[in-house]
Amino acid sequence: MINKKYLLPIALILAFIFNAVPAQEKKADTELFKKLKALPGVKEITPTRFDTASFKEGYEIMFEQPLNHAKPNGEKFRQRIFLLHKDFSRPVDLETEGYQAGGARMTELNRILEGNILVVEHRFFGKSVPKVMKWENLTIKNSADDLHKIVTTLKKLYTGKWVSSGVSKGGQTTLFYKTFYPDDVDASVPYVAPINLSDEDPRIYSFLKTVGDEECRRKIKEYQIALLKREDELLPKVKEMAEKRKMVFSIGIEAAYEYAVLEYEFAFWQYGNVKCADIPAPDAPADQLLEHLNRTNAMYYYSDMGIKQFEAFIYQAYTEIGYYNYDIAELKPYLRAVKNPTNTILAPKGVKMIYNPATLQKVYHFLQYEGNNIAYIYGELDTWSSTAVQLLGRTNAIKLVKKGGYHGSSIRNLSDEQKELFYTSMEKWLGMKLKRLPDTPPGPPRRNN
Repeated sequence: MINKKYLLPIALILAFIFNAVPAQEKKADTELFKKLKALPGVKEITPTRFDTASFKEGYEIMFEQPLNHAKPNGEKFRQRIFLLHKDFSRPVDLETEGYQAGGARMTELNRILEGNILVVEHRFFGKSVPKVMKWENLTIKNSADDLHKIVTTLKKLYTGKWVSSGVSKGGQTTLFYKTFYPDDVDASVPYVAPINLSDEDPRIYSFLKTVGDEECRRKIKEYQIALLKREDELLPKVKEMAEKRKMVFSIGIEAAYEYAVLEYEFAFWQYGNVKCADIPAPDAPADQLLEHLNRTNAMYYYSDMGIKQFEAFIYQAYTEIGYYNYDIAELKPYLRAVKNPTNTILAPKGVKMIYNPATLQKVYHFLQYEGNNIAYIYGELDTWSSTAVQLLGRTNAIKLVKKGGYHGSSIRNLSDEQKELFYTSMEKWLGMKLKRLPDTPPGPPRRNN
């Protein structure tokens, strides 16, 4: 029996669905639907949810791509994209995902552009996976080629300005695309996008030794040491939590726990979800220590489900994109299960990985010497800012760092001077007037890298 108190919410949800997702038959008659269906590479089109107040139509599209663009007549796979349509002549906000795409939604950049939204899921994530995971085809160049093919195809319909943007790993995707196809879009806005220059970039260690104030860094280290020293006391509680959440740890729950402790410092500064005053004292009750650690969600990352979700990212990290490891100098005496930590344990099993430093060196050189019309947005305290792009003044690119900001830094929470620089630069690059956003509190931190 349905509880009566749920009838109104259900009715409202159904009303939203039927208004926000027009029927397939109705959409099949539109000009846009017919034009999309006629485009080369488009294999499936399905109506998707969209804000009827801002957009006229919305679709999920499966687009055929070569598994290896160097062999265009070889194996194929289908890549998922989402399109929210306003007008063929309005700008296109191209959102380059670094992972699975959860759909298309209004972004702050789109509110500024007042245009269409095109979201591209990254190859080898979500529904954009080949039948057989031939990992050697998961490269930065193939990803850039994916975007080039999609954009070139959609430009047959959308004649306005194009702006690419992404967050964290999605921001990296934006910069990789810009490197290989600098003229495809009119401007790029990467959010909190690191450019790592080695498989385990040591600049992150230096950042963590100096970020914030000394007192906060000391509290973090004392908390980590307490978690390790009291491991025997805490592990039964960790196992109980894992059973409740149905989390499985093939790497061993002891190893997963110690990796989560190592990850804590990075996550603390990346997200800014908790403040120094929130860090429990070393002698705090065990439940309090564990509850605080769980706020980083690091245990999930080392569970079988988490490893499976991010294995494609780890493959990229240790072949081209780069990642990080942990400085265990002060923690080594207390580590038992993890003597020599490395995040390669998260990589797909049995897959050969060889790191190629040349790819990111090429990207970094391009961004510093040729990367024009780029607005970089970073957070001052975000751990990933340790490997942010360093501009040399050789391009017209701008770098906007939110003071005291973390991985959720955005245009809205920049200073007035920074926002004005962003708007005036973008207007110059695009040759059009942009809408100024009202000041509002920033949204929740983004979970990505």
